[in-house]
Amino acid sequence: MQYYPKHYCGVFGVFGHPNAAELTYYGLYALQHRGQESAGIVACDGRQFREYKRMGLVSQIFTGDILHNLAGHSAVGHTRYSTTGSSHLRNAQPLTAMANAGRSPLRIMAI
Repeated sequence: MQYYPKHYCGVFGVFGHPNAAELTYYGLYALQHRGQESAGIVACDGRQFREYKRMGLVSQIFTGDILHNLAGHSAVGHTRYSTTGSSHLRNAQPLTAMANAGRSPLRIMAI
C-alpha cells in the first residue's frame, strides 16, 4: 500500500479577475507535468459558461483567440493524467452538466 501522495492531474482556478481564463492557462501551464493527455478550461461571466478542451499539451491547445473567447471573471482548468478511462476527448475535464434550478437552466462545473 502506498503511503505517499499521488500526483495525478492538475487543477487550477481563478475567481474575481477579468482575465480569469488567461491566468488559468498560465496555472495549467505550470501544472503541465501533472497531466499531459488533455487539458480544458471553463470560464464564467456570471451568466454564461464557456468551455474549451482538447487532447494534447496546454501550450498546443490554447491560443490567444481561444482564451479571448473564454470571457469571464472566474475560470477553472484541468490537465489530465489518465488513471482510469480511455484516452479520449469525452474524458477531458473540467466537466459541465445541465440541470434545472427553478425556472431557469443552471450550468455547473464539476471536477
